[in-house]
Amino acid sequence: MTNLKVHAPAPVDLEGDLASLRGDCARMAPHWAVPERVAPVPVSPSRIHGVTVPPASARLLDAMSDYGD
Repeated sequence: MTNLKVHAPAPVDLEGDLASLRGDCARMAPHWAVPERVAPVPVSPSRIHGVTVPPASARLLDAMSDYGD
């Protein structure tokens, strides 16, 4: 049988303010890796296909309100 040791999480400051939150984020920032920005590759028109929607789904979407209605 394996005895797994569980470590208690870091104490949480529930009464903290924005300054303490920003400090926590600043301390964590060096641990976050930022992926390199990759330029999107254009897609050839021959690879773009239409979308097929079943009639029941089309009726459902047609009955939904558009933005701002």
